Amino acid sequence: MLLDNIKRFVRFTIGSLKVVSRGSWSYYAWLAVLLAVIVVGLSAYGNQVMNGLITSGMRDQVSWGFYIGNFAFLVGVAAAAVVLVVPAYVYNWGPIREVVLIGELLSVAAIVMCMLFVTVDVGRPQLIWHMMPGVGTPNFPHSLLTWDVLVLNFYFLINWFIVTYILFMSFTGRKYNPRVVLPVIFLSIPLAIGIHTVTAFLFMGLKARPFWNTAVLAPRFIAGAFCSGPALIFLVFLVLRRVGRMAISNEALLKIGELLAYAMAINLFLLGVEVFTEFYPGAAHVVHARFQWFGIHGVGIAKYTWTALVLNAAAFVIFVAPSLRNKIWLLAIGCAFSFVGVYIEKGMGLILPGLTPDVLGEIYAYAPSANELMVGAGIWAIGALLFTFMVRVANAITAGELRDTRALPS
Repeated sequence: MLLDNIKRFVRFTIGSLKVVSRGSWSYYAWLAVLLAVIVVGLSAYGNQVMNGLITSGMRDQVSWGFYIGNFAFLVGVAAAAVVLVVPAYVYNWGPIREVVLIGELLSVAAIVMCMLFVTVDVGRPQLIWHMMPGVGTPNFPHSLLTWDVLVLNFYFLINWFIVTYILFMSFTGRKYNPRVVLPVIFLSIPLAIGIHTVTAFLFMGLKARPFWNTAVLAPRFIAGAFCSGPALIFLVFLVLRRVGRMAISNEALLKIGELLAYAMAINLFLLGVEVFTEFYPGAAHVVHARFQWFGIHGVGIAKYTWTALVLNAAAFVIFVAPSLRNKIWLLAIGCAFSFVGVYIEKGMGLILPGLTPDVLGEIYAYAPSANELMVGAGIWAIGALLFTFMVRVANAITAGELRDTRALPS
């Protein structure tokens, strides 16, 4: 039995490679664009490895920048599938259950991008092995960074197992065993909360950075994740419905919009609580919030902060009003607003105020360098390429084009 399954999995792998290597001219054009961006990103990263992080806009005053901002945001995208998993498997809601696999695929791609952004942020990535148990000195369980590495890798393995198992069983023409996959799916729910919580603890545990020393930061991470991730999934579903053969009902799309209404309401509430806590007492540490919302001596990120607030507020209006939310095209605009708004808020909008002014009071006007932007674009292209390949295999299996007929019962 084990040998038969190994042979089937080999056929599954070979068949998947054939599926992703064939396609229309538009598919090849899309791959060519992604590969070109990846090559540019690799070239920029080679420049960074040769010359060091001086090629970035980061300095001693602001030692976290564009890379960690993207990492913090993508951790949220990685947990997006949980918003679909709960109605699909906990409440057994059919329309979502039919498409929840796409959310799991997006989680896998997002976690890969998270790991890549952390890797490029490390000045000497060849020394990462020091964090590996057994061969390195990970300082477990005291190091929060080690905890973050563990939960991210475990969450990646959980999602990889789920999608691989379900697709493999469909490939062989058999139904998946609920006793095998459902416990793993349910385990992914607390793990999704865990990757946000531990990532928030990384910021909250820095004693010299009072902007992040707030208990509400972890809930804000989770609320933002449940806004940006499902919004991206919604937009992906619209694209797949137009260019692919995947049947995605309006009922499933509208349910995502309804879930986004709750998530955005919580996100804006927690933001309001944070703003009140910063400005009303008027403590000395309010300088970081002033940098975020109004700028200091002409330096700050106020225009981005207010842009994020306007986008998120407009998205909330669309999500919360049924007359607006039930229009698919308008819901798509709300999802785009939510994705961009949270990207600003939970990316650079989270990183820079915590580091500016620095512990000596110096204000450094950080901006990502061209080299950083090219490396970041390359990583996003890698994630898009991986997601494209996975969705293409899933589509082929769902449509019956990729099937192991020798595994079907006679």
